[in-house]
Amino acid sequence: MSEAPLWQPSPERAHATQLHAFRVEIERRAGVSLPDYAALHRWSVESPEALWAAIWERCGVVGERGARVLVDGDRMPGARWFPDARLNFAENLLQRRGAAPALIARDETGARSTVSWDALRAEVSRGAQALHAAGVRAGDRVAGYLPNGTEAVLAMLAAASLGAVWSSCSPDFGVQGVVDRFGQIEPRVLFAASAYSYNGKRHDLRERVAEVARSLPSVERLVTSWAELTAPFAPREIAYERLPFDHPLYVLYSSGTTGPPKCIAHGAGGTLVQHLKEHRLHVDLRPDDVLFYYTTTGWMMWNWLVSGLASGATLVLYDGSPFHPGAAALFDLARDEGVSVFGVSAKFLDAARKEEIRPRETHDLSRLRAILSTGSPLAPEGFDFVYRSVARDVQLASISGGTDIVSCFVCGDPTGPVWRGECQVPGLGMAVAVLDEAGRPVLPGVAGELACTRPFPSMPVGFWNDPDGSRYRAAYFERFPGVWHHGDFAEWTRHGGMIIHGRSDATLNPGGVRIGTAEIYRQVEQLEEVQEALVIGQPWQGDVRIVLFVRLREGLVLDDALRERIRRRIRDNTTPRHVPAVIAQVSDVPRTKSGKIVELAVRDVVAGRPVKNREALANPEALEQYRERPELR
Repeated sequence: MSEAPLWQPSPERAHATQLHAFRVEIERRAGVSLPDYAALHRWSVESPEALWAAIWERCGVVGERGARVLVDGDRMPGARWFPDARLNFAENLLQRRGAAPALIARDETGARSTVSWDALRAEVSRGAQALHAAGVRAGDRVAGYLPNGTEAVLAMLAAASLGAVWSSCSPDFGVQGVVDRFGQIEPRVLFAASAYSYNGKRHDLRERVAEVARSLPSVERLVTSWAELTAPFAPREIAYERLPFDHPLYVLYSSGTTGPPKCIAHGAGGTLVQHLKEHRLHVDLRPDDVLFYYTTTGWMMWNWLVSGLASGATLVLYDGSPFHPGAAALFDLARDEGVSVFGVSAKFLDAARKEEIRPRETHDLSRLRAILSTGSPLAPEGFDFVYRSVARDVQLASISGGTDIVSCFVCGDPTGPVWRGECQVPGLGMAVAVLDEAGRPVLPGVAGELACTRPFPSMPVGFWNDPDGSRYRAAYFERFPGVWHHGDFAEWTRHGGMIIHGRSDATLNPGGVRIGTAEIYRQVEQLEEVQEALVIGQPWQGDVRIVLFVRLREGLVLDDALRERIRRRIRDNTTPRHVPAVIAQVSDVPRTKSGKIVELAVRDVVAGRPVKNREALANPEALEQYRERPELR
């Protein structure tokens, strides 16, 4: 790591942040000395009730807070936040009024539309009335098979205003991928697009949408036109349904590594206070900001982006390829819309670097003050690219968290330095730890398992269809009892920041998009030529690429035609991100004595690492044919 930070805010800039004001306020109220962020973070972890009560108050959460902040705070899982509170998520996002834009929607075709704050509230009112007339009540599920545009935001807010539970998938998901997700939560209403554009091509969705609807018997109403849905209703004051703090708001989905994707339910209150904390304190988001994040409706960063409305910021929604019609398309967008907080994936920044674009020289990005990067670790070269080619006086925050917590474990610090290759700080109230195999904290510079040792409000309220909580506990608390085990490989730095080394389990993570192996197996193994398959993620050029090994029926040889059939089947029934970069033939697949294939062992062999627990394998000799394969060099 470099000896000097890549960026440091001026004292004036640091002192003008909401984070600085919050630290000074806590010093006064708690009668403590908190000279820097590290001290504030220690206090926040040791004083969770005082922290979250202060965030509720400072961020102006609308609702009845109640007397208690935390009950059973020593239980993880099992802690309960604000158990007496009543609130509505949509009500908190729709507080700002006036003619200023709340939403700016753009797509790669050049289409642009805006929705003012007053118009946003009017449209949500009409949508809420329509859903109520369709029988939707608190706790019912409403799903969206939609691009990242105005309708997705309107539908989510309308559903949330009633206390309904929202869940969404992006339109590049195939039928099976959508049904695997929505089929588990049984939505009563499905919003769907008729088409979307990507990389210059128009994709007609009508047949796919019809098949999805046929495959979801719970759907009572399919909505393909917001205007038609809301036409019978005039705007009026929204009758927000205030519900308990942990009432379900969103269902997000795990990667599906070991079967159908897990349905992760997130509560309205936990999502709200966590996002307010991250936006206001870690991003310094304000009503005069224009917030952009390149995301689809199938990634948790969409949910994170939409919460920016609770801080009064203008959101820029973009649908399409980030590189169409040219490599600078997103920087064109940032210039045209005056974006001040610009969020993308680490893979995007790496691809922009390889395109050798220099927006600092070609674009007026004078309003830009923060660049956020997530999805996968941002390589040191990505940091260099931002400061060399995008903007010199900008906070670059490499952040990391996940679908599991719909938020971040490590965040930006607008008052502190940016060091090359490092995430800046652990989030306030997040007792982030790096543990060895035995669950003991490790020293800075030593990689280990990313964990969180104390409860936090945006922990899932549970998994859908998991009444006794056993699947939820097994997912996060089996490895280290009483401690959240996240599944990332990470290390602390001597600056108090963090380096994320990627996933430590079998989940694939190309371009920061979590992909489960089961979703690929389900498609590949339906081909008659394929007897079985094994898929891994291979570190490659600063990212991860998907490598698929196939064992074919006896006598068959893998040729280009079969490779193309495999790729096409995966693309058509999942998403383009699931498509392997490399497909290779093997004659045997290693498995445990109980018959489970061992992806992690193969990944270790491909990476040249020793294989743990070879004695647990029924056929350890099979590993040799995965070693030093020429197509993987």
